[in-house]
Amino acid sequence: MHKRETFKIVLITLGVLAVIVINAIIFTKDEPDILDIPQTVEAKKPVPDFSSYSNVKEKKEAFFDYLRPEVEKQNAYLLTLRHYVQTLYRKALANESLSEDDMARLEWLEEEYRVKSTQPLKTKLLALLQKIDVLPEELVLVQAANESAWGTSRFARKGYNFFGLWCFSKGCGFVPNRRNTGASHEVAKFDSLSRATYTYMRNLNRHDAYADLREIRSRLRANQLPITGVALAEGLMNYSERGAAYVEELQTMILFNEEFLSE
Repeated sequence: MHKRETFKIVLITLGVLAVIVINAIIFTKDEPDILDIPQTVEAKKPVPDFSSYSNVKEKKEAFFDYLRPEVEKQNAYLLTLRHYVQTLYRKALANESLSEDDMARLEWLEEEYRVKSTQPLKTKLLALLQKIDVLPEELVLVQAANESAWGTSRFARKGYNFFGLWCFSKGCGFVPNRRNTGASHEVAKFDSLSRATYTYMRNLNRHDAYADLREIRSRLRANQLPITGVALAEGLMNYSERGAAYVEELQTMILFNEEFLSE
């Protein structure tokens, strides 16, 4: 009888220890790192058939409602990264040493946002702060509408590419029907709306072609003025071969669709 009770106690003890270990593994695994790019199950769902809408107003509402949560999520992520870099900058100003984790994250950010690692620490952090920032929701939404023909292009429907993003390795995406002779680019294909939106925002935030957009945004921040889509559209002259006409079209779309964008 005594041995049986002892055996029960041992089993209970082992069971409790197993639960503790399993919980420790689960919580450690599920705790996201600050650099983890947000992706959701919803972002992998098939793109709605926006061509099925006969009512223009309903089509626009459906289009913006589909994309808006993703834009909000990616902007929230950018703000998290920005606040983290600001924390590192405050440490640098106070001559505090960065931890090994901070240094590893900083190395990733340097590569991800194309900031030279050979620069002094404070210079690097300031460069990152200019690049890591939000993009106005209305600008992202109307660019998506413009580039994807309101979500009806095959690139959007089959590859979540609402932004006309290119890639340059064979098989990385879709071969455009009207690609010039000798050209090798493809229209990028993504496995989720999250990845596509993240890549588009990173492109605007790091590519040399959009330095003007980032400069406009920095000036607005410095003067404590709203960061608007109409203002930042001025920095997208190089996004399209149409140049100024493309910028004007985006600005007109923002103003014309204000009732849908302000929801």
